[in-house]
Amino acid sequence: MLVSYNWLKNYVDLGNLTPEQLAAKITKSGIEVEGVEYVAENCKDVVVGYVETCEKHPNADKLNLCQVNVGDQKLQIICGAPNIAQGQKVAVAKPGAVLPGDFKIKKVKLRGIESNGMICSLKELGLEEKYIPTDIADGIFVFPEDATIGENVDELLNLNDAVLELDVLANRADALSMLGVAYEVGAILDQPVNLPDETVSFAEDDAVDNYISVEVEAADLNPYYGAFMIRDVEINPSPLWIRNYLMAAGIRPINNVVDITNYVLLEYGQPLHAFDYDKFSSEKVVVRRADDGETMVTLDDQERILSEKNLVITNGKEPVALAGVMGGANTEVTSETKNILLEVAYFNSSSVRGTVKQTGLRSESSTRFEKGIDPNRVKRAGIRACLLMEKYANGKVAAGAAEFDELDRSENTVEMDTDQINKRLGTEMTSEDIVSILKRLKFDYEQNDTSFSVQVPTRRGDITIFEDMLEEVARIYGYDNLPFTLPQGAAQAGALTVRQSLKRKVNNYIQGVGLMETLTYSLTNATDIKRLVSPEVLEKAVSPVALAMPMSEEHKYLRLSVLPEILRAIKYNSARNQTNLGYYEIGSVFISSEKQVSKQPDEQLRAAGALTGKWLEHPWQQEKKDVDFYLVKGIVEGLFDHLDLNVSFRQAKLADMHPGRCAVIEMNEQTVGFIGQLHPALEKEMDLKETYVFDINLEAVFAAYEDTPSYRQIPKYPSIARDIAFILDENIHSGDVGDLIQEIGAPLVNRVEIFDVYQGANLEEGKKSVAYSLLYQHPDKTLKDDEVEESYQEIIKAVNEKFNAYVRS
Repeated sequence: MLVSYNWLKNYVDLGNLTPEQLAAKITKSGIEVEGVEYVAENCKDVVVGYVETCEKHPNADKLNLCQVNVGDQKLQIICGAPNIAQGQKVAVAKPGAVLPGDFKIKKVKLRGIESNGMICSLKELGLEEKYIPTDIADGIFVFPEDATIGENVDELLNLNDAVLELDVLANRADALSMLGVAYEVGAILDQPVNLPDETVSFAEDDAVDNYISVEVEAADLNPYYGAFMIRDVEINPSPLWIRNYLMAAGIRPINNVVDITNYVLLEYGQPLHAFDYDKFSSEKVVVRRADDGETMVTLDDQERILSEKNLVITNGKEPVALAGVMGGANTEVTSETKNILLEVAYFNSSSVRGTVKQTGLRSESSTRFEKGIDPNRVKRAGIRACLLMEKYANGKVAAGAAEFDELDRSENTVEMDTDQINKRLGTEMTSEDIVSILKRLKFDYEQNDTSFSVQVPTRRGDITIFEDMLEEVARIYGYDNLPFTLPQGAAQAGALTVRQSLKRKVNNYIQGVGLMETLTYSLTNATDIKRLVSPEVLEKAVSPVALAMPMSEEHKYLRLSVLPEILRAIKYNSARNQTNLGYYEIGSVFISSEKQVSKQPDEQLRAAGALTGKWLEHPWQQEKKDVDFYLVKGIVEGLFDHLDLNVSFRQAKLADMHPGRCAVIEMNEQTVGFIGQLHPALEKEMDLKETYVFDINLEAVFAAYEDTPSYRQIPKYPSIARDIAFILDENIHSGDVGDLIQEIGAPLVNRVEIFDVYQGANLEEGKKSVAYSLLYQHPDKTLKDDEVEESYQEIIKAVNEKFNAYVRS
């Protein structure tokens, strides 16, 4: 919200406060002022001049030789503006004047003729071009006839104004109007608020019922609609003061009728819309839901396709406005307009928000309807606009208003007590202090000793409960006046919880192996929600959780996997010539067991990562190697060793994963994640080189973790190593063979490891050679060769029988 300092002074006495001092006070009271900007730099020696004569320059076709009266002298000035003419009152920079940008005006000769000064445009006086009316954007500015010759232009053009930019949060919709800001500043400074004049001279012999009636078919979306009739208006430029205030607020002036609707919008926070009555082509306003596929052309000359979710204003036949958002081109006010149908209404905020989202249209009006407007200020804003059109457009206002009215204008009542307030705030306020604050806020109340029953005006729709009222008291009392107190109670040393400690332990390990941590969105799109989801998550997630009001289609669902967003980061950096990349994230996925969500989804913490390019297999190595399945498997195995947990890997075929380079991670016979290479089709789609990923369910890991340190006695007796290679069918999992060796060899076989896998020459097609290293060791004695040999032969026999294998010679 842009607030003109000079405009605000019309409602509240600001005393000697500078704009910066006022901004500081408003910020301290709870509404942040993001900045203060002056409309223009001060223009020295720029005054109103009267063009007595205007003739063509004798030596230049595009220049004019003017004699200009500036009050204390007459100046000969050469001007090239296309709209300069005799009899105008213009802004004149006299010799010695300094314009914005430190542009100094001097006496000069142009084509042999002396020029003593400069006739200025608004842009040359420091106003932003985007706010200057289009009809004078390319020429000099002409003052109204009542401007005084020789008067300084700073006040006339509001150049000495400052604009405060307020960061208004959604709950403070009242501060989206000059009156709302005036009430706020009045409370801060303990000053009365001067309300605008709303006295209209209605035509006694004419009534609005002679011209228009109102019918509302969607009262749930439009509980109030009022229509005023203003006849015989004269379309002209607005008064200079209205144009000045609009430009300070960031709105380009157009004409007096449109400018008045915008002025009242900013003043009251109540959107209005003016229809050309003669183009309306009906004596009835009908407010209804649009038909699916119905179209209309809005004021921006764009055709809009509507749905039944949109509320439209119609003439009984066709739409003439999108309710609360934008009017239609078919009833636009132009220079030919004579009769005005003025709309003032209360539209449901959700309805307007939905239309804005569907059409992409956002306006000053829709912004206020979306956040909520004051129901008791709706009709008053219409009356105020009628007064201004009567005064500045010479309109005749028909008596009364055509209305549909089911609007609730009741005020909220909030109970509070002085002792309760002091207990919450730690203050020692008296009931008299509370009374003073309520009077400053302009809130009515009933007092019973230390208790108050406060009538909250409808302009403050954000105040509904005691805590809201408590905040108001604290704001006006002054946050700086609240005492500094230490919390009471026994002190307790801070420490990490077991879960926090484990999370940090996992984080430190993954960083230690060289991966870089990322932080990505928890929201994703319809494509990525199905990608790279771990099997145990898929079993539980009946359907992805969709947001009710997503900001975009790219962020519509709560994620079921962390990996897609990590891969986006890999893709982004790969496209910028970064080749060796390893990223990870510890974050939540969101699992719902319901198709129609009725409760919060379960959050499951997961650790996921992706690697591509070359990597150091061990920190002590100098040469990097290509990332492969075994490197990623080693990282995961190292993590579980770090946590002293046992896991196994089982080959699997998962969607979006390479069918021959993918495995699920199992712990206590339960799947807790997966590792492997992305499917080549996905790598091609995402423009990635060979990329490997891992995804681990940390909830299962934390549940299995035991905080008690484990201990294994150092063996006293020597070990014996034996190697054995089996010829197996290629579809047999080597891990299954290893499990059988461990089972048959127990308790003598202490460890089984695969150290070689071979396929190729000298082997039958469909066969592979897998070599295992067996470590024999007994905790209580030295093993004899015949014991080891007997166990060795039992293992060979069992493997051969179960897997139809034989020992490679």
